[in-house]
Parts: sequence; structure tokens; C-alpha cells
Amino acid sequence: MFDGLKRIDVNEAAAGDIICLAGIDNIMIAETIADAENPVPLQTIAVDEPTVSMIFGVNTSPFAGRDGKFVTSRQIKDRLDRELIGNVSIRVEPTETPEQMKVVGRGELQLSILIEMMRREGYELQVSRPEVVVKEINGQKSEPVEDLIIDVAEEYQGMVIAETGIRRGQMTRMINHGSGRVRLEFRIPSRGLIGFRSKFLTETRGTGIMNHLFAGWEPWHGPIPSRPTGALVSDRPGPATAYAIANLQERGEMFVDPATAVYEGMIVGENSRNDDMDVNICREKKQTNMRASSADEAIRLIPPRKMSLEQAVEFVNDDELVEVTPKFLRLRKRVLAANMRPKKID
Repeated sequence: MFDGLKRIDVNEAAAGDIICLAGIDNIMIAETIADAENPVPLQTIAVDEPTVSMIFGVNTSPFAGRDGKFVTSRQIKDRLDRELIGNVSIRVEPTETPEQMKVVGRGELQLSILIEMMRREGYELQVSRPEVVVKEINGQKSEPVEDLIIDVAEEYQGMVIAETGIRRGQMTRMINHGSGRVRLEFRIPSRGLIGFRSKFLTETRGTGIMNHLFAGWEPWHGPIPSRPTGALVSDRPGPATAYAIANLQERGEMFVDPATAVYEGMIVGENSRNDDMDVNICREKKQTNMRASSADEAIRLIPPRKMSLEQAVEFVNDDELVEVTPKFLRLRKRVLAANMRPKKID
């Protein structure tokens, strides 16, 4: 047992003591170690069911293997199996291909924390957009719903109500104490919370507080709008140039700096329109012997948007992936070749 920061050997322990016990294989959290002749198991603790799934797979981009120490499917699977020993709210399920595993957890934030731990340990992988777990209950397609509790300043309550309404949330309670802050309570599908956290923090200037708890399963609430904008996708490999980025800034918001190495199919920005656009971000300015009035104009670049892992996971659509390495986060299309990707038809 523990004595301060030290561990000491003891022959017996009483109720309430925290002990370390070795020598018993295949024991999991919530199980009881009891007398073999007179076993009296304790009641198993209830753990909320996992509601959100993501596909973890081997990194298949042209830059695979450059940064990570652990890059194979066997190494990723072994790491996920070790996570299952101490994390009761995560499940790992096989998929049709051995290079990919389906990881089911209690929300995209929990899965993002797992991915961040893995990348810091030297793992390299690619992950898909989070999806909710769907069940069929009494012949009806059902999805998980959550109780969402939000505390914001009065000036932001209209934005919160509008945004949760778009995501199929229903307000159940509103409390105004007259102190300038309002407490709002909603019942909202779990998939409506995907991508909500970062938008909520942005719109409330970081002053909002939110918490959500699993509430149960309800019939499917209907479609929820996905990301309304498309992506700017590199159409060739090479280093990004300031000249190309300066000309592409009018098309949308950029994600990469000049001199960043890119590959075909890598997402380099967010298009201002709702369709994807293949762009040449490696284009260089042609040098000629002719003088031009604009030759010496300084290029003004808008700083690119740098995403955290959680923001990147929330940003991607179903046909996109997040490439995670110890040093880099890259967004990419599932199908890298531009001529192999299906085109959107309006």
C-alpha cells in the first residue's frame, strides 16, 4: 500500500485502503477479488455506454513513417488493447480490414484525448470523423441523447439557443438569476454536440461554460446540417509558396504556411463556397526579363488557421481524414488522387 509517495509491503488491508495487487491475470475494472471458498462479489458499478465511434487506421499518406516510431496496425492495436485495461468507457471493434479499428467512446473529446496521448508516445495514425452509435429499439432507429447544461452571459443566449436549435436541441429549462448570466438546459442528440464545443467557445469569447451528461436513447431526430463550406485541396506534391497562397487567400481561409510540404489530396484551406476546389499551392512566380509595375510589390499574407486535434477532428467531413503524427496534424481526403474522387452534383 502507499505511505506518502512510497509503496510498502503489507499482509492485510482494511476497507478504504488503496492497495496495489499483482499476480492475477485478466482482471478488469469493477470486478471483485474475493475468497475462493466463500466469494461475495460487490455490486458492479454502472458505466455509461459509449455513444461515439471513430475509425483508427494505419497512416497511408505519402508522408507516412517520417515522424512516428510506431506505425503498423499491430502496434496500434496493441496500444488500444492496453488502453482497454484501465479505461472502461472505451470499446475496440474489428472492421472489414485489419489496417483499421473502430474505437467507440463517450464523445469526441474523450477519443481526442486518447489520440493525443498516442501521438505523444510516438504513434502515427489516421482517424475519421466521429459518428454516433445507432441502435434499433422496438423496431425504431434510435440514437443517444444528452442533457446539455450551459452557463453564459445574457448577450450570448440568443446565439446559443439558435445554434442548439439547428442541431436538433430542445430547451427544457432557463434560469436567469438577474446577475447578468443565464443558465440554459437542453435535450440534444449526441451527434449535435460534434463540433459544437469549439464554435461555442468562439462565439462566447471563451466565457461560456458547458457540461453534458448521457440521458438515454430516443428515436432518430432527423438530419443535422454538416459543415457548410468546402475544402481547398492541393492537386500536386511540393512546398507551398507565398505567391500561390497570396492568390488563393480570396478563395477562403488557409491552413498552411509558406514552405510547408504538401501532397496531392492534402487539405490546405477552407473554401468559402460549399464545394471542394483543387488548387496549385506550389505555383511559383515566373521570372522574365520584362519590367513590370507590380514586380516589387510586397506580398501580404493573412496568418493561417492552426487547428488543435479536437478542432481538426470536428472539421473533417465523411470523405476526409485527419493524419496524426508526433509532430504534425494534417487534413486530407480519403481518396488522394483528384481524378478518382467523386464530384458533387448539385
